Amino acid sequence: MNEPRIIKHLNQLARLYNVQTAYYGVHHRRQQVSAESVLGVLKALGAPVATERDIPSAIRERALSLRRRLTEPVTVAWNGQRPIVKVGYPAALADAPVTCRLETEAGEHSTWKINAGEMTVLESAEVEGIRYVTREITLPLSLPLGYHKLTLEVKGNSCETLIISAPQKTYTPSGEEEDRRWGAFIPLYAWQGRDSWGSGDYTAFGALADGVVEKGGSVIATLPLLPLFLDELFEPSPYAPVSRLLWNEFYIDVNSVPELETCGTAQSLMRSESFRQEIEKLNHNPMVDYRKIMSLKRRAMEELSRCLLSSESARREDFRRFIRENPLVEKYAAFRAVMEKRHAPWNAWPQSLRDGTITAGDFDKAIRDYHLYAQWLAHQQVRTLSENARAKGIKMYFDLPLGVHADGFDVWQHRDIFATAATAGAPPDAVFTGGQNWYFPPLHPENIRKDGYRYVRDYLRHHLQYADILRIDHVMGLHRLFWIPQGEDASRGTYVRYHADELYAILALESHRHRSVIVGEDLGIVPSYVRKTMAGHGLHRMYVLYYELAEDPSQALRRISSHTVASLNTHDMSPFAAFWQEDDIAERLSLGLVDAKGVVKERKSRRTVKNALTAYLREKKFLGKAASGTRAVLKACLAYLSASRARTVLVNLEDLWLETRSQNVPGTGEKFPSWQRKARYGLEEFGRLKEVGDTLEEVDRSRKQKTGFT
Repeated sequence: MNEPRIIKHLNQLARLYNVQTAYYGVHHRRQQVSAESVLGVLKALGAPVATERDIPSAIRERALSLRRRLTEPVTVAWNGQRPIVKVGYPAALADAPVTCRLETEAGEHSTWKINAGEMTVLESAEVEGIRYVTREITLPLSLPLGYHKLTLEVKGNSCETLIISAPQKTYTPSGEEEDRRWGAFIPLYAWQGRDSWGSGDYTAFGALADGVVEKGGSVIATLPLLPLFLDELFEPSPYAPVSRLLWNEFYIDVNSVPELETCGTAQSLMRSESFRQEIEKLNHNPMVDYRKIMSLKRRAMEELSRCLLSSESARREDFRRFIRENPLVEKYAAFRAVMEKRHAPWNAWPQSLRDGTITAGDFDKAIRDYHLYAQWLAHQQVRTLSENARAKGIKMYFDLPLGVHADGFDVWQHRDIFATAATAGAPPDAVFTGGQNWYFPPLHPENIRKDGYRYVRDYLRHHLQYADILRIDHVMGLHRLFWIPQGEDASRGTYVRYHADELYAILALESHRHRSVIVGEDLGIVPSYVRKTMAGHGLHRMYVLYYELAEDPSQALRRISSHTVASLNTHDMSPFAAFWQEDDIAERLSLGLVDAKGVVKERKSRRTVKNALTAYLREKKFLGKAASGTRAVLKACLAYLSASRARTVLVNLEDLWLETRSQNVPGTGEKFPSWQRKARYGLEEFGRLKEVGDTLEEVDRSRKQKTGFT
């Protein structure tokens, strides 16, 4: 497929589908994408190209389909300005008026006509012998913030566009008390309390809020809290959820469920010697045994569910109301029940089930009821967690993952908006020389527009109803995402562009409606236009000290801007003590991520950076001249972050007791037990660790100063 004429046509087709044929990769080198990879991504997008011979006809078909639609499926209007809508139709209809019918989000209707002379001509182009004219219509009125439907009609041809009327910038709270917050981060599975069942739960996370408030903090952060596959189909990564529209039943605190007070069978089960021994074993296990924990919780919740449903009560009516008001939960419960009955993921089901037609005989009713009940309890406990935190002035910092599990509920339920013939990932870089495959299907950039971004709006609202701060994983995905044709190596993918302005408009609108701050995860190799766009829309950036280190002692750390969440590291990085003592390099060697030659190079570079950082911190008076130990440097780095203008500083609790073991090492698969290690200290010990308390008090004092140093 290297013939110049074919390549030229392939590039033309790629442009029509917003597929990049080249990109700048590691070391800013231009990477030309192979014709085979481009063709594979085009197929995943639905282009009719079985072979290279189909490219010319596919170009004609795509060009015609784009021209034949009267307008784009989505239009953005910023800051209450009058919407401007582009309209395209054959030149033969150029003199025909356009009838406009507007339905606002509030249900108000209006209709008017626009004559040809009142429209601005933008362009004229010929496709397949037909000349098309594109004109611009300015609506005669501004619209309130929200989602509005505009229907356009020309000579019997009609088309709809969703008008997103949004503020230019996402929500930012005002007032001095909002400007210099600090908080604590811990993976919830790792944060075990005295009454936990071998892992953290929603109650333990609420107790963390109490501990942070006592030290003067006002933010608690953790990893995604979405449902996972923890049984036959097992994937504990919080970044591979079954759905982005529901909560994780794994974190339910069974001890606090109201039904337990009157449910004798559940009480007998949980008081039995064997049950208590199992919990004791799980509590002493240094790793989180997801399968066993979920099995025990499920046994108890199944009994509680049966007790609830056995007789009428106010709680039972609350449960029924929840189901009525959340029909998605009923679909989810049926989906999980069918999967359990068939012992297979949805893509191995009969066609009718794959297409969403589920009847009562397709699942066990008791299993369906369990999943309904578990989702109800999870929703209640997350809501209570949020309400209690807000009452104490605590901000909840939630994490929105980029994708969902390919075998999960969202892909099954919303098949048309996922490109299931591709997976998302990242191109080769200095660490992952073969690229990364994240094994989830990307959202289809055009189909989500045709659907009015309904799914995107739903998963944002699901999080923002309780999240005061929401981190958007891989924020570059608002602009473009690296697609890998199904079955190919990660190195054989390319970027597909999305309609970023429309996604930012939804983020801005929803963040204002929920009064939530939006943080974009912009770490690593990110094109400059992404950060410029983030700033233009008021998204907070992330400042992670590991990424900012330089070898020049005079500029060892970059200054920190105000619209920033600052931290030493993230969940994908080694703890500070491991970084400073170079234990992470040894860990990478043991996992085969670097060879002996690479270790020598990394240690040399690390020591240069450490010397530069030490000199810089001393010159800025954050580190004493004689201080050099790991804890001293840790406290100096936290002091540097705390003295900055960053709106929020997040402290990884495990850094405070000089943990050296990682929680997650990307790209290692089963070689490393990611997402399973418990924190060395639990909820009760946390408040008694003097060094931890002293460090957090220093962070609090620095944050309460009115001027940012860095």
